[in-house]
Amino acid sequence: MRCKVTTFFQVLLLSVTIAFAQQQSAPAGLRLPAVFGDNMVLQRGMPVPVWGWADPGEQITVTFRQQKRTATAAQDGRWMLKLDSLEPGGPFELSVAGKQAITFKNVLVGDVWICSGQSNMEWILKNTNDAQEEIERSTNPHLRHFAVKKAVADAPQTDCTGSWQECNPNTSPTFTAVGYYFGRKLQKDLGVPIGLIHTSWGGTAIEPWTSVKAMEADPEIKAAVLDAWSARVKQYEADLKKWEEAAAAAKREGKPVPRKPGLPMAPGALYNAMIAPLIPYAITGAIWYQGESNAGRAILYRKQLPLMIKNWRDDWGQGEFPFLIVSLANFMARKDQPSDSAWAELREAQAMTAASVPKAGLAITIDVGDAKDIHPRDKKTVGERLALAALAIAYGKNIVYSGPVFESMKIEGSSVRLTFKHVGSGLVAKGESLKGFAVAGQDRQFHWADARIEGNNTVVLSCKDVPQPVAVRYAWADNPECNLYNKEGLPAVPFRTDDWPRQPAQPAK
Repeated sequence: MRCKVTTFFQVLLLSVTIAFAQQQSAPAGLRLPAVFGDNMVLQRGMPVPVWGWADPGEQITVTFRQQKRTATAAQDGRWMLKLDSLEPGGPFELSVAGKQAITFKNVLVGDVWICSGQSNMEWILKNTNDAQEEIERSTNPHLRHFAVKKAVADAPQTDCTGSWQECNPNTSPTFTAVGYYFGRKLQKDLGVPIGLIHTSWGGTAIEPWTSVKAMEADPEIKAAVLDAWSARVKQYEADLKKWEEAAAAAKREGKPVPRKPGLPMAPGALYNAMIAPLIPYAITGAIWYQGESNAGRAILYRKQLPLMIKNWRDDWGQGEFPFLIVSLANFMARKDQPSDSAWAELREAQAMTAASVPKAGLAITIDVGDAKDIHPRDKKTVGERLALAALAIAYGKNIVYSGPVFESMKIEGSSVRLTFKHVGSGLVAKGESLKGFAVAGQDRQFHWADARIEGNNTVVLSCKDVPQPVAVRYAWADNPECNLYNKEGLPAVPFRTDDWPRQPAQPAK
């Protein structure tokens, strides 16, 4: 498979492949990967790997604060050492010396977070709500941002392109907006420096962000992703040959050249170029805003997202670091009647991952979206809800960090009683009446339910059209009208009690 994928990149991404080939041939002399640089944030509270390349056999000394550590470059030139656990603070200087010397300035010690996903993570601060006001007051020397330049590769790389920037009105406009608001709240609440390593690419599915090695180890994902990709590459090569013949004929006859066939991004391509080069830089955890490009394949995503998390954790070698997921925002036209939803299924897969994977969390954004735009401008709410999850999961703060989560269902004649956890100070409806609940009987036809809150953690449903209810759904739509919250202002997690497969779309009457 890799031989064929290489052919694809040679055709479509030759310049990127050449650039990475040059990177892989480490030049003589002392060098560190791009993630080490002026203005960087080093992780507190754990051993900190420092690595790079030098002449084979060269002794390297790293000096930071009161620590001095040495390593010897191997035959391939690579060297690595670890600093002992660091206390937060700064700015400091980190010096690396061998036959040559490098000094990194304005270095802080604090917490480092990976910010990854597709376009909603890539979305920059200057394109969000109240951008100008936020940018003008963004000066914060204890918030730093490293943007990984977009790249793809067909094998894991050892370096990337990027640089650390201190947060101020000149630099913040191009920060990941979700990361900015996430990091700003953490920095304020914790009082320690925060470093954001932003590595995302709009329009990407989860497959390129997961290593080929990890996918090969799961038979279902290997068949659905890697084997399917191999078949697709083979078909592409056949289509390309036909196109070349058709294009040549069109040129001879003076006709328009037909559109050239293409391929989506290869599995593992972004892991190789935009994740692998960051490993094993010491981090606190990761935030992940992705899923739009996998809507419609949610059943497989139930396995893919946990697999990717395990893949990253295994390769980083730091154990089960916190991994926080943004649930898809509301989007597209609102429907009058309950119906199946590919986006709701994808949200369900995200919620299942957050519930089953240790130290995973979920930020619900069902109330910040835009029916006409897949990119909500309200990234502040998203980032701050992620920060709440981080404060609880990563830092052990005793706070309300999640909206209500469905816990149990009890049928009481023609009514249904639901209980919830993560209710905080209690359940509340934002608006005059509770909306977003639907019930179905054995016929699997859902109808809107009348809903009311009873007590602190209970919702009771009934529907005249469903005298014998068997299943409940809440906020089960691309763009649901729903308003169940806890009193702390966090929205309930969309859910369903059934596991019925999605029905094919019905033709318009």
